[in-house]
Amino acid sequence: MTQQDFVDGRMLIGGKLVEARDGGWLPSADPATEEVIGRVPAATAADVQSAVTAAHEAWPEWAALSMVQRARILKNYARRLAEEGERLLAVEVRDTGNTIAKLRHDIANAVRGIEYFAGLGTELKGETVPASGEYLHYSERQPYGVVGRIVPFNHPILFAAKFGAPVMAGNTVVIKPSEQSPLSSALLAEIVAETMPPGVVNIVTGDGVGAGLPLVQHPLVKRISFIGSVPTGLAIQRAAAEVAVKHVSLELGGKNPMVVFPDADPDEVAANAIAGMNFGWMGQSCGSTSRILLPDALYDDVLARIKARTEAIVQGDPADEATGAGPMNNRGQYEKALRYIEIGHEDGARLVTGGQRPEGPRFERGYWLQPTVFADVTPNMRIFREEIFGPIMSVVRYSGDYADAIRLANDVEYGLTASIWTNDIRLATRAARDVRAGYVWVNGVSRHFLGTGFGGFKNSGVGREECFDEMLGYTETKTVHVRL
Repeated sequence: MTQQDFVDGRMLIGGKLVEARDGGWLPSADPATEEVIGRVPAATAADVQSAVTAAHEAWPEWAALSMVQRARILKNYARRLAEEGERLLAVEVRDTGNTIAKLRHDIANAVRGIEYFAGLGTELKGETVPASGEYLHYSERQPYGVVGRIVPFNHPILFAAKFGAPVMAGNTVVIKPSEQSPLSSALLAEIVAETMPPGVVNIVTGDGVGAGLPLVQHPLVKRISFIGSVPTGLAIQRAAAEVAVKHVSLELGGKNPMVVFPDADPDEVAANAIAGMNFGWMGQSCGSTSRILLPDALYDDVLARIKARTEAIVQGDPADEATGAGPMNNRGQYEKALRYIEIGHEDGARLVTGGQRPEGPRFERGYWLQPTVFADVTPNMRIFREEIFGPIMSVVRYSGDYADAIRLANDVEYGLTASIWTNDIRLATRAARDVRAGYVWVNGVSRHFLGTGFGGFKNSGVGREECFDEMLGYTETKTVHVRL
C-alpha cells in the first residue's frame, strides 16, 4: 500500500464526518507487514454522548416514516455500498489480513442483508387476540429508539454495514467497530453520510474503554448487540446491567465440532474439514469447525488427507486471488495462537503440520503463522475445550459409537455451529437434533443462508441474526385493549 493510499478516517455523528473532540487518533497497521496504513479518531465518552444524542434526536422523524420510505432509503444505501465494493475491498484486505477471495463474499453478503431487511418491514405485524367480548385486544411492534452495535475485527465491513434490521424496524443506531481493523468503517461512514438521513446511523471509532463502555452504559441506549468473544460478551452483559435493564443480544465464540460417522467419504470429509476451518480468515471466524471428530475406521485415512490439503494451502499476499491464507489479524491474536501451540505440545497432542512462521523474506514481519493441525487430541486438553480463534485444527479419535460422538461434540461450553457427516438420513437427523448447537450443517460446512437464524446455544450467545427474528429482536411488543 502506497502513501497516497493511507486512510485518514473520520467518525460519523449526526450526518457529519468528524474527528474526536480531544483530537485523539488510533493507528491501524497492515497485519502482513506491520506498516501503519491508516488512522481513525479515538472516541471518548464525549464523542459517544454526541452520537447518542444525534441518534435520539433523529429517531422520532425516522420512526414516523412509512415502511416503503425506509425501504427506499435502505435500498439506495445498498446500491451505493455495492458500487463502492472494490474500494472497500482494497482497504479491508490490507486492514484485516483476510484473503481477497473470501472478503468479496463479505461485501456481497452485506449488500444482500440490507436488501433482505428492506423488504421485510411490512411483516412487522401485531395480532388480535379474542381475550374477551367487550374489548378489542391487539398488539403492535414498536422500535426501542437508539440501539448500539459493537462489531468485531474479523468481518468488520460485513457486520458494520448490515444495519438493516434495526433501522428498518424504526430504530436509530450507533455503531462501534473494532479498534483492530477500523479502516473500512471510516469509508463506510462516507457512504452512510451520503445516503442515510443525518443521525439515523452514527459510527464512532475507538477502543472498548473510551467508546465501547460509554455506549453500553448510556441510559438512552436500551438495546445492545455484540459480536465477539465470550469474555467480552459477559463483560457487556455486566456493564449494561449496572445502569439499566437493557436488551442485549450476543453472537459469541465457538469450539465447533465436525462429527464424522463411519460411512462418510474420506476425501469429502478432508476437503470440508479444511473449508470449515476458514483458513482464508486464518481460523478467525466464530463458526469455524475447529474440532474434527473421526471414527477409528476413518481416522488415519482422513488425517493423512487433511495433512496433505493443509500443506497445499498457498500462504502469501492476501490481495492475491490465489492466496488461501494470509496473516493473523493482530499481535494479540498471533501471540495467543502461538501460546496454544505450546499448550498443545505440553498436553500431549501430536503436531501433524504447521505450527510455526512460514519461511521466506515475505514472512519476516507481520503476524504470520502456518495453518496448523494437531492429532490425537483428547477432551482433557485445552486445545479441545477452549476457543483459540486462530488457524489451529484439533483432530479427535472416537470409537465410531453414536453416543461417544455426541458426547464429545457437546463436551464444551460453546454451542454455535456443528457439522454432521453421514449418508444415513436417519442418523443425520438424529445427530442434528442431539448436538447442542444453534446452526447445524449436514454434509456441509461454513455457508450461511440468508433468512435462516444464525446464533448459538450455551455460552455461544443469545438471539438470532440473518433472519426475520433479528428484526423482531429490535422491537418491543405493546398490547392495547380498546373497550367496545
